[in-house]
Amino acid sequence: MKIQVECGGHNQYDVERGMEVSKIGLQLYSIKEFAQEDFLGTIEKVGKIGYDGVEFAGFFDTPASDLKKALDDSGLVPCGSHTDIALLTDKLDEVIEYNLAIGNSYIICPFLPEHMRNSAGAYKKVAQLFNEIGQKCKDSGIQFGYHNHDFEFEKFDNQYGLDILLSNTDPDLVQMELDTFWVEYTDLKAVDFMKKYPKHFKSLIHIKDMKSLDDKTNTEVGKGIIDFEEIINMAKDLGIKWYIVEQEFFDMPQLESIKESLEYLRTIL
Repeated sequence: MKIQVECGGHNQYDVERGMEVSKIGLQLYSIKEFAQEDFLGTIEKVGKIGYDGVEFAGFFDTPASDLKKALDDSGLVPCGSHTDIALLTDKLDEVIEYNLAIGNSYIICPFLPEHMRNSAGAYKKVAQLFNEIGQKCKDSGIQFGYHNHDFEFEKFDNQYGLDILLSNTDPDLVQMELDTFWVEYTDLKAVDFMKKYPKHFKSLIHIKDMKSLDDKTNTEVGKGIIDFEEIINMAKDLGIKWYIVEQEFFDMPQLESIKESLEYLRTIL
């Protein structure tokens, strides 16, 4: 018999198996207009909708103590922070200090400028840099990772850029936050990369759906063509900790949209 009890915020705990049940977060970039207008109030709204955590895309100069209080009051925990490569290279100590202060365990590089991804050699240099950043994060108790778009699937020396990056990074230091939409946007399968690099997929995954092959734009999770049951079954086998909803384009009010995605995702997790 499976017994579930409350375990902080909206999380549940499976007593019989001795593990946390899958947790669902929201990438706040999805509702960036709300966050820009009222950052802490937006966090409160996300908590009321029922998410377990939030992933940040900027902190809007908010003091760490104020943000931590807002998270605690909303029953939310941080499930990542997308942090620009310039901050990671120039101000890593400050980045780590802030994230520790708010209780965030994941720092993610969300994008690479063109000069860092225009050749096999560039990707190898980035891999070395990521290993160094990842080691410093690990030393502070934080997991570092990388989030893809579609450009990582350009080939160099007959390898995708993502292949070069992952094959040259230590998975203990650099995890992969796979964006399901952008993988399948290129007509590839997200699960294929998860199978190929299982040690890189232990932390976070972005759950983002696609309307159709003819209309490759976002839609609410479960309304599109991406097979999330297959992806989630693989993610569970690998030990993924957070399933993070992200959406960039909307056909309905944004708060209704993120609620709909959450409700569908709970039915298949």
